[in-house]
Amino acid sequence: MNSKLTVRGLVFSALFAALIVVFSNVNIHLGFTPVPITLGNMVVMLAGVLLGAGYGFFSMLLVILLTLLGLPMLHGTGGLAVLAGPTGGYVMVYPICAMLVGMVASMIKGNGLISGLSLAVVVFVLGALPCYVGGVAWLMHVTGMTLEKALVAGCYPFLLGDGIKAIATALICLPIRHLYPVSRLVGTSTSKVANLR
Repeated sequence: MNSKLTVRGLVFSALFAALIVVFSNVNIHLGFTPVPITLGNMVVMLAGVLLGAGYGFFSMLLVILLTLLGLPMLHGTGGLAVLAGPTGGYVMVYPICAMLVGMVASMIKGNGLISGLSLAVVVFVLGALPCYVGGVAWLMHVTGMTLEKALVAGCYPFLLGDGIKAIATALICLPIRHLYPVSRLVGTSTSKVANLR
């Protein structure tokens, strides 16, 4: 994204921020952990691949800022209490995950099987796993759990699901990227960009 923003990029960033509202309402609460199974983090993966590093980061940062302002962005709730709660550590890493995915996914060309598998691996490793670093650490801080208990409550049960989301993200994004590469989707392929000063 460099030092330039486009109207299309901002619109799609806002769209993905809104999309996380819908996806995060699809969740399953497990009895032994305060961390739910959610589709919200799949939007992080999609944003990174489709919007690229810059706008992917911005779209997820927008989610955090709007949540802080009290808008019901995550699981139908908002406010500082959401980010300060047991799942706040995961959400705070969303922008970094989207940025990392966008940076590496842009290097994967084509839409064949190898490209799809490579994209799925990138999405899982960079779009899902880093969330556990912040999420598990914050879960330990908020609840007083040991590392072992925090991994059981906030990591292990979700790895398979995140792997499936990564595969689904790759399957969704490959044909979209073929028709609408990042530069076209966010409007950076044209010269009509607004400089930030």
